[in-house]
Amino acid sequence: MISILILTRNEEQDLPGCLDSVAWSDDIHILDSESTDRTVAIARQRGAHVTIRPFDSYAAQRNAAMLLPYRYPWVLVLDADERPTKELSSEMERAVNQAPPTVSGFRMRRRDFLWGTWLKHAQMTPYYVRLLRVGHARYTREVNEIVEVDGDILQLHAALDHFAFSKGISHWVAKHNAYSSKEAELLANGSATEAASLHRALFAANFHERRVAQKAIFYRLPARPAIKWCYMMFVRGALLDGYAGVMYATLQSFYEYLIEVKYREIVRRKQGKPI
Repeated sequence: MISILILTRNEEQDLPGCLDSVAWSDDIHILDSESTDRTVAIARQRGAHVTIRPFDSYAAQRNAAMLLPYRYPWVLVLDADERPTKELSSEMERAVNQAPPTVSGFRMRRRDFLWGTWLKHAQMTPYYVRLLRVGHARYTREVNEIVEVDGDILQLHAALDHFAFSKGISHWVAKHNAYSSKEAELLANGSATEAASLHRALFAANFHERRVAQKAIFYRLPARPAIKWCYMMFVRGALLDGYAGVMYATLQSFYEYLIEVKYREIVRRKQGKPI
């Protein structure tokens, strides 16, 4: 069997659906960041194990979650707006039963949805390592955290569905406004670009090491918001996802623009220039 971890903060709307999608597990854990709505009550009513921890950073929260007393050696890590499909649930069960000792993680394809449309072409990073061997993974980076796995990572084929806009556009914008502030701070202190290496971006054996290097290089490019919009629209083919794809590409480019202007604001403050 597989244990389940769901990280929450005011998720009374999305949590019931997430719990329904993993009802096949008899070991479900909620790590809650001091919700003020009915999230904790819903989790306890559904028989989940609830741990409450004040939020400090995304990586620290997930690392704390990996120390919970799981019943099984494998844990599926979810956000409340994510749903493993029935096909993925069956595939995960087979995978962990057959996994050799050298394997400590499984990567899966996440399908992002906007207004009922799967963003098949617009989605920038569709692959995520979410099924982890307990005790063999840790998270780094304060925001948009990265999981480092001690062992091999294999690929699953069935989908993990993600409803990032389930709470509306305003919620998405507010969340990414907060993300952009953290990203700007990382960019200003140099940690966002320190991993920049063309060789690692192209040839690193580890998928996530390549992604880290690629993102670090991207942060060094001029006119990033425009480049991102054009890349999403015409290279990845967001246009093929219709209006939802165009809107998603535009929102992602706006997010990149927020990072850039906040970074410039931080630099001006450090230089003693007027804001």
